Amino acid sequence: MAQGGRLPILLSFLFFSMLSSPCGCHPHSTWARAAFNDTTRKASDMAAEVAGYGDVAKQIIDLAVFGAAKHRSYRRLADFTDTIGNRVSGSLNLEMAIKYMSNAMIQDGLDVHLEPVKIPHWVRGKESAEMTVPRAKSLAILGLGSSVGTPPEGIESEVLVVQSFEELKRRASEAAGKIVVFNQPFVSYGETVAYRAFGASEAAKVGAVASLIRSITPFSINSPHTGWQDYQDGVKRIPTACITVEDAELMWRMAQRGQQIVVRLTMAAKTLPVADSFNTVAEIRGWQHPEQIVLLSGHLDSWDVGQGAMDDGGGAMISWEALSLIKDLGLRPRRTLRTVLWTAEEQGGVGAQQYYNLHKVNMSNYDLVMESDLGTFSPMALQFTGSDAARKVMEEVVKLLAPINTTKLEIHGEGTDISPWMQAGVPGASLHVADSRYFWFHHSEGDTMDVQDPQDMDLCSALWAVVAYVVADLQDMLPR
Repeated sequence: MAQGGRLPILLSFLFFSMLSSPCGCHPHSTWARAAFNDTTRKASDMAAEVAGYGDVAKQIIDLAVFGAAKHRSYRRLADFTDTIGNRVSGSLNLEMAIKYMSNAMIQDGLDVHLEPVKIPHWVRGKESAEMTVPRAKSLAILGLGSSVGTPPEGIESEVLVVQSFEELKRRASEAAGKIVVFNQPFVSYGETVAYRAFGASEAAKVGAVASLIRSITPFSINSPHTGWQDYQDGVKRIPTACITVEDAELMWRMAQRGQQIVVRLTMAAKTLPVADSFNTVAEIRGWQHPEQIVLLSGHLDSWDVGQGAMDDGGGAMISWEALSLIKDLGLRPRRTLRTVLWTAEEQGGVGAQQYYNLHKVNMSNYDLVMESDLGTFSPMALQFTGSDAARKVMEEVVKLLAPINTTKLEIHGEGTDISPWMQAGVPGASLHVADSRYFWFHHSEGDTMDVQDPQDMDLCSALWAVVAYVVADLQDMLPR
């Protein structure tokens, strides 16, 4: 843990030591009060310093929203996704995407380098499903990442429909040799995604031959949504795919009537040896403390459906655009601004974890880590994880965003790729956008450029650039 991170622990110890002294005159009490006052004073001074960046913040916002850079991040995203398409881990498309972005950022005048990593390589192959009893009906499916395939002739079996893991356990005696269909209601992504992640292994434990999971979405027009799933060690690996909300509900109603349901499932999915890939890194070097870093990020990989425009092409583009805006204005902060476009996020933050393992030795030099991976719709707030003292500074930073009406600072910065840093005590930030439609399109064929709005992307780019630049240019790093 960085030196600054020890201070709260030490202060807590000294505080309780003071309480244990009947006269309140513990030998360390004077030192503790002085240290506490110094930390408070530094945060207060930094907050006052932030106010001086009003003119710079307005220049960045004007360039992004009204000036020559208006709609630039949207155009860049459209060019990128229309040229490359989707970019699943291990694919040729992902390789092409990394080369495309690396070249584009070099041409933009940024310092760019690639950092090699090893990533999973799962291939979907041909897949299909159809209900054969009580009537013939084609089922729209998307196999889940890391799933095994079926035998070449497929699996044809009776279906058991359940609405929860608890119901599956109660009806375990009915599951042997069947395809288990999970028709769980959508509560929230964080809660409901457990069925996608663990449904196959839970079904296998009770003897199922395959599992079909209702897509993790609150809205559907017969669209399946894919995603990663995790086999549990020591449990038989069975094929698993997502089906549409409509088909899950259909089979549930049929089951409730006591009708027998039979489905034939064919999947050619397979996992290949790990592939070589890269995290893509672009920088504006700091003029005073180049070793200290404010990190901005999004992930470059996507699933193998749609265009990956929303998840997470938009986050990647605004993390590039933020550097472009700062460079175009001739600004150079005290610390280094580093944009990282992660690889293999969809497989569990694989590229980011290897970056962390490589760079954590320099953790004390990481000032702030930022990630955009929940869409680039209209921005509503900045989410932040850090000490109370750092929060006071960040509350002043977001006040600079008054021209675009995003002055709210919320708790809990989030992001798969930056979570190792935040867990280690580095301050972290993420975008809170108007994301009510995000999971309509997430991991589906619907994740295309049509979801994106150029004005929203301008606003997100402006917010991202202002926050990153101001934090990187302050006299001191954020208090830990």
